Formats: sequence, structure tokens, C-alpha cells
Amino acid sequence: MLKRILFIFIPFLTVGQTSFFDHADSVHKGRTIGVSTSVGTIWAGSIVGLSQVWYADFPKTSWHTFDDSHEWMQMDKVGHVYVANKIALLTGDLYSWSGISTNNSAWIGFGISMGYQFSFEMLDAYSAGWGFSWSDIGSNFLGSSIYLGQQLGWKEQRILMKFSTFPSKYAQYRPAVLGSNFTESLLKDYNGQTYWLSASPGSFLKHSNFPKWLCFSVGYSVDAKLVGDVDYYVGFDVNEPAVPIEFNAKRQFLFSLDIDFSKLPIKRPWLKTIVKQLNYLKIPFPALVITGNKIGGSWLYF
Repeated sequence: MLKRILFIFIPFLTVGQTSFFDHADSVHKGRTIGVSTSVGTIWAGSIVGLSQVWYADFPKTSWHTFDDSHEWMQMDKVGHVYVANKIALLTGDLYSWSGISTNNSAWIGFGISMGYQFSFEMLDAYSAGWGFSWSDIGSNFLGSSIYLGQQLGWKEQRILMKFSTFPSKYAQYRPAVLGSNFTESLLKDYNGQTYWLSASPGSFLKHSNFPKWLCFSVGYSVDAKLVGDVDYYVGFDVNEPAVPIEFNAKRQFLFSLDIDFSKLPIKRPWLKTIVKQLNYLKIPFPALVITGNKIGGSWLYF
């Protein structure tokens, strides 16, 4: 999932000059046309690009569905929620920057997120290795709705979805599935990925002195998950191939602190816009880690 979001995120993360970062007070035709043209071009280009680079290597078939809701302990579904949320957030912000009202830009972001993700589902629907997934559609809807509901209700994002990743020890046992190098394992090894919900009490409590930028964060991940639909796997040590190793997959729940970079008291619009982009990622902090029925911790969890 993460490789898909890069197609739409990167072009907007580095933009022009100071006044360029100020939101327009009313609909700015030039900005609106520029944003719409850019979104449309990136949308079409990424679909064509992935269909030629990624899906071209797999056999095609007629339109069909595929139920993968039970695989990978739903880590893939949480990934869909995250990606859909961030696409809606990014595009909604861009249209708000163009001078479109908060409510209308929120609905536009929601629609683009759902449409963009639906395009990939249609590619999956004709691929023999996958299929149209209703659980993916549901996850996309949830992620987009988390953004939309907050914009319509609070005019801001108080509950943030974030992502963190760090190489795990498990990719070496199934490199074809979990990644054979550093970059592949960061994207394909769910054991190294964590999805977070971060929120600050200060954003909900009126007349509170609690800093709005300081958040409490709840994370979800998996441990020893080497096969999508099976929680038990027998592998072999790379240094001692004759020695079998048993793996029993477990869910992980984490509790940590975080920072909402959009709430930091930064006055310069250009700097505030740049710093805000850090909200896509969870900043490393100490964390309480619950793995199955065991409780542990990390002094600095990535």
C-alpha cells in the first residue's frame, strides 16, 4: 500500500515561496486549476505506470472478487485505512489552500481518496493473483471518513493517523515475501510496520493548559507473522539451515507519546507547512508493547 501513496504525495511536499503557502481567502482560479490538473495527471500517470510496471508481470483474468480480510492479521487493511486517510487529508488541504471552503474541500478530498483507491481495486480485479476486495473498499472508506468527519465536525484533524517502520528480524526467513533487501522489507514486512492513532487531550478540553502538540498514541502491529493466512510457520536459520525454527504470530498493541507538528507554535506559514508534513510519520518515543499476553517495552520505539 505505501508504494501507492508515493505517487500522489511527493510532488506536493516541496513547494514555492513564502506567500505561496498562505491559504487564499476566496476561490483562487489559478490554484484550483493547478491543483486539479496536478491531481488528475498524477492519478492517471500512477495508474498507467503501475499497470505497466507492476501488474504487467502477472497474468490477467476476468473481473472477480477476492476475500483477503483474514490475511496478515488485518495489517494490510489498516494500511488501506492509513493511505486513504492521508490521500484525503493531502488533497483536501490543497483545495482548502486554493480558497475552497473547509466543508467543500473536505468532501473533495474524500471523493478523490475513494476514487483513487478504487482505481487500484479495478486493477486488482482483473489480475489473476488478486481480485476486487470489498474489505479494501471498506478500509478505504473508513480512512477517508476519519478525515472527513473531523473536518466537518471540528474544522481540523484532532485524531491523527501515523506510520512508523523499522527492519525486523523476520524478513530473512521469507525474503521472497517479506523483502530481500532493506527497501523491500520496509514496504513488505508487516512485522516491522506499526500504524498509530495520536491525539492530544488539549485539543478536546476547553480552557486546558495541556499542550495541543503533545499527544498520546496507540499503535497496532504484528510479531512473527511470516504467512498471510497462517499464524504458524516453520523456518530455518540462515546460518544453520538444518536447524528448524518455529514462529507463532501474535498481534501487538503499543502505547506511546507523539507530537502533532501542525499544532506547534510556528508563525511563519512556509515553515509551518513544511513541518506539518512530519505528521505522516510517528516520531520515535519510549513505548509500552503488548505482544500476545506478554507486556514489554522499548526505550525508543520506531
